[in-house]
Amino acid sequence: MNDLTRHAARLRTLPPSCGPVRLIAVDGHAGSGKSTFAARLAGVLDDAPVLHLDDLASHEAFFGWTDRLTEQVVEPLSHGNRARYEPYDWTARSFGPPRIVEPAPVVLVEGVGAGRRALRPFLAHLLWMDLPAGESWERGRRRDGPALTTFWDDWTAAERAHFSADPSRPSADALVRQLPVGYEWLEGPGTTAGANHSVTQRDHPESPY
Repeated sequence: MNDLTRHAARLRTLPPSCGPVRLIAVDGHAGSGKSTFAARLAGVLDDAPVLHLDDLASHEAFFGWTDRLTEQVVEPLSHGNRARYEPYDWTARSFGPPRIVEPAPVVLVEGVGAGRRALRPFLAHLLWMDLPAGESWERGRRRDGPALTTFWDDWTAAERAHFSADPSRPSADALVRQLPVGYEWLEGPGTTAGANHSVTQRDHPESPY
């Protein structure tokens, strides 16, 4: 097994945290590579469902999605039921047709603030994409281009305020660092490079986003 598969196998052995579900959060700054990493991890978790918090946020409430997440996703899953939510369309600025999240053995929640205080009691594991804010935001700005400069200015201000009030990294069960090829997985909050690390997915170059 490659190392990412080994870590996935460990996640499967965790006690359920939200009804029958092991809810795994992938948090980090915008542009840090959360979506790509979550997709890779889901792939070795038998295509585990991935909930993107971009689908719950909106222009009016970058981080005001806690109630929606709790009512539409956490509560149904905690009872072993399907979750049903309406994803936000960032272009149309409206919520779209409902999507379903099955109460699978492992469900990933990916997005800025996935490890927020209100959600932690329902998490089996919290992963933090360990790339500094400035580098992450610069990658995101390059990805989205100058047309979204104003959006990114508003977003970074909101993200600073969010993590100042409700930091996720200190509570992380593991730090994930993207390498030129693959990832480094560091166990425990505050773990420093070189301690208890492993390289994952070395056979595939990684997108920076």
